[in-house]
Amino acid sequence: MQKRKLGNNGLDVSALGLGCMRMSFGDKPADKNEMITFLHQAVDRGVTFFDTAEVYGPFTNEELVGEALAPFRNQVVIATKFGFAHEPGRGPHPGAGFDSRPEQIRRVAEASLKRLRVDAIDLFYQHRMDPNVPIEDVAGAVRDLIKEGKVKHFGLSEADAATLRRAHAVQPVAALQSEYSIWWRAIEADILPSCEELGIGLVPYSPLGRGYLTGKIDENTTYDSADIRSRNPRFTADAIKANRGVIDLLEQIGVQKSATTAQIALAWLLAQKPWIVPIPGSRNLNRLEENLGAANVTLTASDLALIDAAMSKINVIGDRY
Repeated sequence: MQKRKLGNNGLDVSALGLGCMRMSFGDKPADKNEMITFLHQAVDRGVTFFDTAEVYGPFTNEELVGEALAPFRNQVVIATKFGFAHEPGRGPHPGAGFDSRPEQIRRVAEASLKRLRVDAIDLFYQHRMDPNVPIEDVAGAVRDLIKEGKVKHFGLSEADAATLRRAHAVQPVAALQSEYSIWWRAIEADILPSCEELGIGLVPYSPLGRGYLTGKIDENTTYDSADIRSRNPRFTADAIKANRGVIDLLEQIGVQKSATTAQIALAWLLAQKPWIVPIPGSRNLNRLEENLGAANVTLTASDLALIDAAMSKINVIGDRY
């Protein structure tokens, strides 16, 4: 597996990471032992970058990742996140709102260290911005944890360009995690240029459009109520059918490159910048191996121009949330 650098602080990771959320959250939880085996298989195939968060579960995803990757601790980079409020008896969850007070950041870090079974968190993201806490205070809290050796790198998730700059002025931001894919490109206007200027890596989540860009979903596909796509505007039958043009384009390029639609979607991201590291989520070995194959697909400048021209004529239907 090829390696890439996230940011300018020496954070080296595999060109494709693995999003672990769906192993414990946003879908029916998978069997723990099966997921431990799966995570071992990912390491065997060269994946060194794994993404989790305290809110996934809550807590169970960090525990799973920590247990599974303990034997490979010197080989892998684990990213986790803070920022959602905790409710008594329930823990952190999106509906509880935000909490990035410095004292809460420290409490979350201490607990995540134990669940992940590590001495230092490799990459610690603010999961979402907290409107009640200045980003300078957030960056300062993580800076203190870095000085204490409890965190190695600071990251933000879904931050705008102005927030990114303010945080970076206090503590260098190694990576920004944001949704980015061939059918969601809003960050290209000012966020991507800011990352390039400041030397911040980009970690696209949902790089396969929550599965839509695999080409395996059609208007007859149904989802369990536990699956977040059951409530997603882009996964109504009408939206799935209306957005078929995106899949047709990926299939067209895929035929030319002897690659799947998912591989073309991921290769497109990898071709945008050398400091972009997508984290497609998976719980299936065949899907993982397909995704990792994207690193071997080369898209030329003319391929990228063709894709951009074709996408400019496609009106993607449905909000992303």
